[in-house]
Formats: sequence, structure tokens, C-alpha cells
Amino acid sequence: MKEGNRVMLFDTHAHLDDDRFHEDRKQVLEQCKAEGIELILNAASDMKTCHSSIALAEEYDFIYASVGIHPHDAKSMDNKTIDILSGLAANSKVKAIGEIGLDYHYDFSPRDVQKQRFMEQIDLAMQLKLPIIVHDRESHGDIMEIFKKMNVKNMGGVLHSFSGSVEMARECLKLGFYLSISGPITFKNNVKTVEVVREIPLDMLLIETDSPYLTPVPYRGQRNYPGYVRYVAEKIAEIKGIAFDEVAQKTFENGKRLFGI
Repeated sequence: MKEGNRVMLFDTHAHLDDDRFHEDRKQVLEQCKAEGIELILNAASDMKTCHSSIALAEEYDFIYASVGIHPHDAKSMDNKTIDILSGLAANSKVKAIGEIGLDYHYDFSPRDVQKQRFMEQIDLAMQLKLPIIVHDRESHGDIMEIFKKMNVKNMGGVLHSFSGSVEMARECLKLGFYLSISGPITFKNNVKTVEVVREIPLDMLLIETDSPYLTPVPYRGQRNYPGYVRYVAEKIAEIKGIAFDEVAQKTFENGKRLFGI
């Protein structure tokens, strides 16, 4: 999006409360603002980061938060967790439940536990009328099965750092889900995500960094930060053969629409 001659960008998924920003977080956030990063959604992944994401969002007016338990930590959830998340979600800076989902790459939590806790958090989001931020790693089939089982159509949500096929992308769009594109779109051999970006309408795409992870080329291997979301937008513009400004504007509007900002 543009304000005067200034291009505004929305990094819809970052972890700025991560320890890797401990030494220079204030400077990083000042740099983000100077570089046109007008909005950031700081995503939680466990109970500790639910609290730190909210604290960060309360400190900075351009940062918003989500609350949720990542599949890695699904085994840590108990019967009180959903009630605690519900209470935290009452904060006006909390705009989503996430990141939640399934991760079959590491299997840090048993798969049956991951699925159960994912469904419980989807149910919470439905009750609270909040969108969900979905983590899906090597679990595409079960993600789609749970979507079907939970009847998620039009509840609102995003597949964060989307890594599925064009076919899966189309199924997600039918359910009203956005697809978020991150740094790996810039990696040389990422043919699958390039095909997704080419095929999926711009009005259903978001951009993100997943800072401090998934750093795009030309900074791959270094710490990621929201300013690098520009490289994701530039790559999308290149793939689609459209202007960078158009990608910035549409993804900014898409993010605001999804998160009710």
C-alpha cells in the first residue's frame, strides 16, 4: 500500500519476541518503521510467547498479536489451556488464534495429540470469531481432513508460510483461507511455491517473514527481520509480472481485512 510516495508493507507473521532479538529489538523495530513496515502480526507459539507477543503489541502501536499453542507444544496443553487462551484473546491487540496446526517433520508432540489440540483451538477461534494462523509441515492431508471435519469454511484464516501444492491451495481458497508466502519463495529450487503464486489470485495472498527464521535471498542464512518482507513482495511481483507497489498494496489490504485491523 502507498501513503504519498511511501510504500507500506504488512509482515503478517513474525516472532519478534524471540531471544535472537534480545540485544537489539528496539533498534530493529525502529528500522522496520523507517523502511515502511507499517504493520506486523507477532505470532505466539506457546504460553510464554502468548504473553510476550501481547506485551510487545501493547508497547508498539503498529504491532498486533495472536495467541495459540504450536503443534510442537501440543503435548504441554491441558484442560485449562483453552480457558487461558480465551482470556488472553480478550485483549484488543489480539487478532487471531495461532500459530496452531500440525508438524509431522519433527513430531515433538504425538500426532494424535497434535490433531486433538489443533481441533480444540479451531473450536475456540470459532467461538471467539477470530481467524486462525495455521502451521502445516509435512501434514497436508491431515490438515485438510481436519478442515473438513471442523467445517471451517469462511471462519477466516491463513496457511502460514504455505508449502502445499497448487491443488491444496485451491482447496484452501474454496474454504476462504488466505495463503501466506515467506522467504523460501526466493530460494532457487522452490518450484512448487512459485507455481502456487503464479496460479493463486493476489487478493488471497499475504506476505510474511517468520522472523527470525526463513530468511530470503540475498540474506539467506542470516537472522530474518520484518524489513526483509520486501524481498518476498518483489519475488511475487516478478512471478506475476506486476508492479511491486501493487503487491504491497494488495497484501497490506488483505492482511488488514483478515485480522480486522
